[in-house]
Amino acid sequence: MALIEPTDRGLYCAAGDFYLDPWRPVDRAVVSHAHSDHARYGCKAYLTSAEGQHVLRARIGADAPIEPLAYGETKFINGVQVSLHPAGHILGSSQIRLEHNGEIWVFSGDYKTTPDRTCTPFEPVRCHTFITESTFGLPIYRWQPQQSIMDSINAWWRQNQERERVSVIYAYSLGKAQRVIGGIDPSIGPIFAHGAVMNLLPPYEQAGIKLPPVNKALLETAKEAKGRGLIIAPPSAAGSPWLKKFGPASPAFASGWMAVQGARRRRALDRGFILSDHADWPGLMEAISATGADTIGVTHGFIDPMVRYLTENTNLNAYGVPTRYVGEPMNPDADETQQATDRTVEEDGE
Repeated sequence: MALIEPTDRGLYCAAGDFYLDPWRPVDRAVVSHAHSDHARYGCKAYLTSAEGQHVLRARIGADAPIEPLAYGETKFINGVQVSLHPAGHILGSSQIRLEHNGEIWVFSGDYKTTPDRTCTPFEPVRCHTFITESTFGLPIYRWQPQQSIMDSINAWWRQNQERERVSVIYAYSLGKAQRVIGGIDPSIGPIFAHGAVMNLLPPYEQAGIKLPPVNKALLETAKEAKGRGLIIAPPSAAGSPWLKKFGPASPAFASGWMAVQGARRRRALDRGFILSDHADWPGLMEAISATGADTIGVTHGFIDPMVRYLTENTNLNAYGVPTRYVGEPMNPDADETQQATDRTVEEDGE
């Protein structure tokens, strides 16, 4: 019997009677990370990484029944041994390892194999069956080194200062925004952030992640930002009245989808920075190989092409796993929960 199987509430471990990243409220949820397609409000009990507990509370409520578990620590749930291991996606992101009757399964959640300073780096976990994401599961997706991207952002910021334009980077408010803030050169000028991003900075501080000083992007701070500042904002802020407070601006977007031809043009952006919190094709293949698994479940993303590649080019048994996870949405407005958070902030005049 499969240790993890899809249901109408999410991925379910029948042996332990719990769900992994359910998309509907359940009695017991083991949560890989705090992005809203993986962490839904209303469950009676949550198990998540100790590193990610504060950011999860920030997303689903301070009073949520969250039990933290340190990376590598084990917990038995109805006879199933559960442990969490770094996924390197965002702060607190985990791969979920299950062991029962000699079988070991690992659900990857979202992951990337290249390290950055805002979360614990990915660690491969040996198993029999590995369920991997495939957000960028095509050979065309191959990322440049992070420092190269950050150097490009810094150079663009300086160029905008010479043109007396404020620099605006659209980045998902949890994970990507903090990664950009942590990677840029703060000596260039003042850094500002939309309220939706500011609300998620305290959990990083609680986790011991030190980021450069960030100012809240308000009407009161607009004068300081004009012509020289860098503003980090969620994609839903594009074209909003809020943004017009800061004068002439050069907009950019930090996303893996900027590798898609025409993506920058369709969004009327000056720049597109190819920066993803998901593994590229070599990273996916590296992670799969490192598990030693002979069975690979492929979920959200390019499921069919990746299953076909693994089936035809390796000795692995690959199959598709239906889920409702969206990974890094190609449409930046696809995350309804994130949109609601952003709208609330904007309505407050922030």
